Amino acid sequence: MSQDRAAALAALVADLADEVAALARVVDPLDAAALLRPTPAEGWDVRDQLGHLAAFDDHGARAVTDPDGFRAEVAELQAAGANPVADAVEAGRTMDPEAVRTWWYDASARMRHAAGTLTADQRLPWYGPDMGARSFVTARLMETWAHGQDVRDALGLPPEVTDRLRHVVDIGVRARPYSYVVRGREVPSAPVRVEAVAPDGTGWEWGPADADDRLSGTALDLALLLTQRRHLTDLSVEVVGPVATEWAGIAQAYAGPAGAGRAPRG
Repeated sequence: MSQDRAAALAALVADLADEVAALARVVDPLDAAALLRPTPAEGWDVRDQLGHLAAFDDHGARAVTDPDGFRAEVAELQAAGANPVADAVEAGRTMDPEAVRTWWYDASARMRHAAGTLTADQRLPWYGPDMGARSFVTARLMETWAHGQDVRDALGLPPEVTDRLRHVVDIGVRARPYSYVVRGREVPSAPVRVEAVAPDGTGWEWGPADADDRLSGTALDLALLLTQRRHLTDLSVEVVGPVATEWAGIAQAYAGPAGAGRAPRG
């Protein structure tokens, strides 16, 4: 069993590397003007998206290599009322766009190297509760895909659709309680069944098959919903039951304050 968990973690780290490489292929050829193109995230351009990823990949590498130091640093920031997301964006805006891209290349490499040293049972500090190694790496992959989606939208490019979407949907499903807690709401006890159509046409499922509430759709549409990259009305996601309906309106795969989500495109 421990060997299986180690192999699963190694495969996840490899998938993270593939997700980073996919986004790198998009941003590699961009000039300064393109790196400053606005994205669907209000007030953020492509440079801001890369700066966010770079800063939190750096934070992630530090959490692995110096967990005690990272934990103390987070406590100081929280006591001071600092906003790490805003700080990351501001740091990037002091740099040339091409330098921010290089920062992300370097930070993501540090993060992937650090992730490769993790053991399957290891727990790591973060900006909320400690995270298990698999959740920690999955979160970095999800963030890379989600912010990469904003970059692709800014450039008019299609989404990145691969089997790696399973990780994005998975962490979004597992973050369901957080979507309520971060908004000060009680977490419903009723389960929600989630059914995703994988890129190859097979199915991925979460939750009991006999649940009264369910979400179903393509893996891409569910990933876009759970990362708040599209409004529900712009997606072909079937929502059944009041509990699933409530969750679909607040679902948030990422840590941090409650997100406002995206307005309908129509």
